[in-house]
Amino acid sequence: MRVSECMTRDVTIASPQESICEAAKMMADCDSGMLPVGENDRLVGIITDRDIAVRGVAEGKSPETRIRDVMSNEVRYCYEDEDVSAVLRNMGELQVRRLPVLSREKRLVGVVSLSDLAQGGAAMPAGEALSDIARPGGEHSQIRH
Repeated sequence: MRVSECMTRDVTIASPQESICEAAKMMADCDSGMLPVGENDRLVGIITDRDIAVRGVAEGKSPETRIRDVMSNEVRYCYEDEDVSAVLRNMGELQVRRLPVLSREKRLVGVVSLSDLAQGGAAMPAGEALSDIARPGGEHSQIRH
């Protein structure tokens, strides 16, 4: 099965110039804990509810803080034509639950989550990926050294 068969296509994209308060409202409206951040028709980052809480609120930043100041700049993604099992392995290695989905022309076409992949028929590999994702630490740890 390909990612395109189970991903979410209707994706809200945030601008790096918007505030983290606006990002939180967008997340509430679309019932998602992650938003791709786009600028000039390119994916430039990701902002999660955790970024807002840990890099924003915990550091005393105001609700008007720009998304650019708390987002994750290193964007991990997959392609819409990739095999689900390969993407699940990658999610486990990266310890992420969601990935933006790009076309081969590097245009955002959706987002895929661990639950999308599990519901798409990859329950066993999704369970293995979740086991890897749940490991403490990893490169996406919010702890700043």
